[in-house]
Amino acid sequence: MTVVVEESLGSVANIIMGLSPKGDTYNNEGIGTPLLNGPIEFGDTNPDCSLFTTDSKRECKKGDLIFCVRASTGKMNWADRVYSLGRGVCSISGETQLDTKFIRYCLDFKLDALLKNAGGGTFSNLRKDDLRDFKIPYPPYRSKIASILSAYDDLIENNLKRIKILEEMALMIYREWFVNFRFPGHEKVKMVKSELGMIPEGWGVKKLGEICNIVMGQSPKSEFYNDTGKGLPFHQGVTDFGGRFPSDRMYCTVQNRIAEAGDILFSVRAPVGRINIANKQIVIGRGLCAIRSKTGSQAFVYQQLKNEFSEEDIMGGGTIFKSITKDDVHGIKVVMPIEKVVKNLEEIIKPIFEQLENLYEKIGNLRSTRDFVLPKLISGEIDLETIFA
Repeated sequence: MTVVVEESLGSVANIIMGLSPKGDTYNNEGIGTPLLNGPIEFGDTNPDCSLFTTDSKRECKKGDLIFCVRASTGKMNWADRVYSLGRGVCSISGETQLDTKFIRYCLDFKLDALLKNAGGGTFSNLRKDDLRDFKIPYPPYRSKIASILSAYDDLIENNLKRIKILEEMALMIYREWFVNFRFPGHEKVKMVKSELGMIPEGWGVKKLGEICNIVMGQSPKSEFYNDTGKGLPFHQGVTDFGGRFPSDRMYCTVQNRIAEAGDILFSVRAPVGRINIANKQIVIGRGLCAIRSKTGSQAFVYQQLKNEFSEEDIMGGGTIFKSITKDDVHGIKVVMPIEKVVKNLEEIIKPIFEQLENLYEKIGNLRSTRDFVLPKLISGEIDLETIFA
């Protein structure tokens, strides 16, 4: 067993705490530097910013570790470019990229201990001193440890790239058929007027509540929440949304409003219109609703909503909503094709959805294996000299 010393994070890493720019310098037109404020902008792969600022006060560089210090404290990602850091995040970097990766793995290993230092009331937060003084393992062969663990991350990244291609393919097919109306046999179909514009003859306009069963979330009292796995997973909003499926962090012992496996999870509070899929039974809070097609055309409805809400917080006519009601959700108007066209789409899209689910499962297995090996390497439980000497 290798003897491992500990070092304070501030002695081995550069830490830059975020500082929010002035509000009147924000824009969503891509002018200035993309702004990271918190976990909503953290994606499964690269960060996804909707806000930019011309008054960037604190910035990270490409390759830095970005770390949430508020709300979903401890959530991490990599900076793929220069970002402006709002007060909900910080950046952490070592002398080399492998040093930074090693620090990331140490923080993964000791995250629970670090979060015990988080103060605050409704939203926990970490100060710079909390991070700077936090002790992390500092064994020999750090670069080699980082290289081993990075091999798992590279496989995960490759699978995420495949996921992105498949999702783009599914959306492209949907838009070709149901936005451009170039579906199989479209040459023989006349276009007619509707309240949503010109649509193929025989198609109609329906409200979402007419074609789907919708369960609006309702939040139980906080005394029924826990992070120890008791009850069902609980999701209040989009904080733990992933690229397609949510990750479980909180649980609830009161099973009130339930989303079933396969239901579309749709955010009804800012950001309105963000979408995931439930991969198991979960309890949903008031920031979400669960949507299920009445005819089993779940893939079609999913792509419909993804297309309709390609811009978050935007509903029909470009109206901006910070929250929407049950009536708003039920009243969302969509073009409803004839049954044959929907079935044809389902036959094409469902295999893509199955591939996506398999890829996410592979990613989960890779992460589990990496997380099993990680503490053994970092803590010295595995004799590093025997492996690397």
